[in-house]
Amino acid sequence: MLGRYRIFRCPPNIDSKYSLIVFDYNGSPFIPLTEYFHDEKGRIADSSIINYLNILLPFFYWMDLNSSYRGSRVTWDMPPEVIRVAVKDYLRVEMYCKVRHWNTFELVRQTKNSPDTINRFLAALKSFYKSMIRLNNYPHENPLVDNLSEKIHILSGFRSGRPRMPSAAGTETPFRSTYRGQSDSYFKMYQNEWFPVILDDATLPSQVYDAVKTAKLTLRDQVIIRMLFETGARVSEVIEVTIGDLRARRSIREIATFNKGSNGRRTKFLLFSNDTYILLMRYLKTERIKHDTLGLPHDKLPDDAPLFISNRGTPYNYHAWYAHWKKAIQISSLKINPHKTRHWYVTNVMRTIYETSANDSERTIRIREFVRYMRWRSKETLVVYEHFFDEKKQLELIDKVHKNMKEEEEKYYKKDANNLIRNYNMEHDLQKIVIEDSEILNFFEGLE
Repeated sequence: MLGRYRIFRCPPNIDSKYSLIVFDYNGSPFIPLTEYFHDEKGRIADSSIINYLNILLPFFYWMDLNSSYRGSRVTWDMPPEVIRVAVKDYLRVEMYCKVRHWNTFELVRQTKNSPDTINRFLAALKSFYKSMIRLNNYPHENPLVDNLSEKIHILSGFRSGRPRMPSAAGTETPFRSTYRGQSDSYFKMYQNEWFPVILDDATLPSQVYDAVKTAKLTLRDQVIIRMLFETGARVSEVIEVTIGDLRARRSIREIATFNKGSNGRRTKFLLFSNDTYILLMRYLKTERIKHDTLGLPHDKLPDDAPLFISNRGTPYNYHAWYAHWKKAIQISSLKINPHKTRHWYVTNVMRTIYETSANDSERTIRIREFVRYMRWRSKETLVVYEHFFDEKKQLELIDKVHKNMKEEEEKYYKKDANNLIRNYNMEHDLQKIVIEDSEILNFFEGLE
């Protein structure tokens, strides 16, 4: 347990007010993050809170070991000015950001070496301190909020007391100025709009599968990774499914699952391949039954039993699974996080739609059906992907134009070369005729 912050769910046979406990790198319960989880529980989806916790754990571990303020380590309950120094150092050192002071706040710029989680980290930390203030555990102002700026005019949205959403959200009337500039955050991202990642390498799954085999991951982890590539689901939407979710669908290759913001309700399904189904059945009949505390085959288990379990027989979770993912990725030369599987899936589906649609109308219908399958609230999520393939199609067209130009150019010069040869032959023939005529004339002259 030693070495870093960890998350553990309370075993079902233990009576505790905490359903989840965070432990620090010494193996002791870390109550602030534990209470943060339970305070936010019910306010936002459990998967979102777990996501926030996973982003915050490395920061708190870093604070314990590497933070510094006037020669001392920084702790989470220090005044805002101290916390801000620690966050600024963390952004620069650990997240490779450029940070500079502006007016009453800090401007944060992402670099090519920065991870894609900067916004989520800042949002998670801001949420953590809001919770601590609400629970009366932090007697100061929120360090992640800029309370001194007089130039911020937050545009009110439909949600009471909350700023207006960006136009990409599709929920409110858009405004012209950027919504990032309307933020009350002390650390503001700039020159860094979000775009989905385009992963156009068709061999990426095979590369990851090879890494999984080299790392000798279990059947359980192989099945989860294959499902991520084949369904485009989020990791939690695969790991946290139940036996009942597998039974809920008519096809043996489908499984019901929840969606972000559905509060656990099964609002969509995932479709995977025959090969993955075979591996899943093998897992259920071997590894799972071996570690299941009830020792029952999967067809005898209750609907609420987790599909994937740990070696201790407890429900499998993201934190435990990620350690195995990281092991496989580190063995390979790949540098991707699990969410990239989702981007790869969307890119691959969009490529297939563009390559197989007979016309624009069919393409539009199929994209609409894909949006419905993914349970996206707005088609705008696909704008960048569509732009990518429109641009790719245009580049292919331009390449074809260039190829035609090259062919015409070669024809022209070939024709011109033929003309030169023809002209050369004509001149040679004329010269030959002249020579022959002069020789004949000389002959006749010799006869005179």
